[in-house]
Amino acid sequence: MGNLNTGGDVLFILLGAIMVLAMHAGFAFLELGTVRKKNQVNALVKILTDFSISTIAYFFIGYSIAYGVNFFSGAETLVQKSGYELVKFFFLLTFAAAIPAIVSGGIAERARFNPQLAATFILVGFVYPFFEGIVWNHHFGVQDWLKSAFGAEFHDFAGSVVVHAMGGWIALPAVLLLGARRGRYNKDGMMAAHPPSNIPFLALGAWILTVGWFGFNVMSAQTLSSISGLVAVNSLMAMVGGTLAALVVGKNDPGFVHNGPLAGLVAVCAGSDLMHPLGALATGLVAGALFVWMFMQTQNKWKIDDVLGVWPLHGLCGAWGGIAAGIFGLQALGGIGGVSFASQLIGTLLGITIALAGGFAVYGLLKKAVGIRLDAEEEFNGADLSIHRISATPEGEV
Repeated sequence: MGNLNTGGDVLFILLGAIMVLAMHAGFAFLELGTVRKKNQVNALVKILTDFSISTIAYFFIGYSIAYGVNFFSGAETLVQKSGYELVKFFFLLTFAAAIPAIVSGGIAERARFNPQLAATFILVGFVYPFFEGIVWNHHFGVQDWLKSAFGAEFHDFAGSVVVHAMGGWIALPAVLLLGARRGRYNKDGMMAAHPPSNIPFLALGAWILTVGWFGFNVMSAQTLSSISGLVAVNSLMAMVGGTLAALVVGKNDPGFVHNGPLAGLVAVCAGSDLMHPLGALATGLVAGALFVWMFMQTQNKWKIDDVLGVWPLHGLCGAWGGIAAGIFGLQALGGIGGVSFASQLIGTLLGITIALAGGFAVYGLLKKAVGIRLDAEEEFNGADLSIHRISATPEGEV
C-alpha cells in the first residue's frame, strides 16, 4: 500500500495521528478535573501508561487481527511499509487507545492500577480489533451480508460505534463489576456529592478533545484525495448542537456544558461524511440532551457510579451516532445517501453486543483472578497512593 500513496498522504495521516494523540491529553485533563483532588495524579499517570500499553498490544497483535498486516516478515517488507502503512498504523492506534482512555473515566477513583493495565492489553489487542476488522476490513462477511440484504453496508466513517460505543459499552460492565465508590450512596439511598475538583482543568480537557476531534474525523479520509470539507463542517455543527443542548437541559452546569460538545462529536463521527449540516446539527442536539438526561438517570436513579459518565457520553451517544447516520444520511433528509437504516441498526447492535461480552469477560475474569478494586484504605487515601509513596521516597531509599 505504501507505494500507492504520495508523500502528501503520509503527511496528511501523520498530522491526523498527532492530533488524535493530543486528544489523549484531553482525556487526561477531563478526568483530572472531574475526580477528587486526591486522585488527580493517578488520572494523569493512568492515561499515559494506558496509551503505552495500547501501543504494544496494537502493534504486536491488534493491528494484525484487524487488517492482516504483518510487520515482521522480513526487512524488505518492513522497508516497503515504512512510509504510509506504518503511519496509518500510528493513526489507527490512536483510535484503539481511546478504548482504555474512555474506560478510565468510568472506573476512576477505585480501580486497581495493574489489573487495569492488563485489561487495556487484552481489550486493545483482541476485543477492539475483532469488531474493527468486521466493520473496516470486511471480516467474516458481515458487511457483504448487510449490503446484499439491505442495500448498503454498515457505515461508520470515523468511529461513532467502532470506537466510542465500543469504549462506552465496555466500560459499563467494568463500572458495574467494580461497584460504586465508597460513600457515594448512603444506606438511605441518598447520593453524596462528589463535585468536580477543578472546572478549569475539566474545561481544558474538553477543549483539547474538541480541537483534536477535527483530526479524528477529517483525517479518517486517510488520503488527501478523499478529504471532505463536509466532514469538518458537520463536526462543527454537531459540536455546537451538543453544547447548546447540554446548556439548556443541564441548566447551565459547567460540567455538562463542557461535555456537550463531546457528545455531539461522538455522535457525528459515523455519518459526518454523509449528512447535511442541518442533519449534523440535529444529531448533536439529540446527543447533548441524551448525555445530560442519561447521566442524571444513571447516577441518581439507577445508582450506577460512572464517574465521568462515559457510558452515556460514548456508549449511548456513539450508538445514537450509528443510527443517526442511517437517518440523516438518507437523501430524503438532505444526506448523500448510500446508507441503510437497517444496516446501521444491526451494525450498532452488533458493536454493543461484542463490547458488552468483551467487557464482562475481561473484567469478570480479572475480578475473579486478581481483584480489580482498591481496598478501603487505598480508596480512602486516594487511588494514587502508591505514586505518592514513590515521589515521597527520600533519595537513596527504595
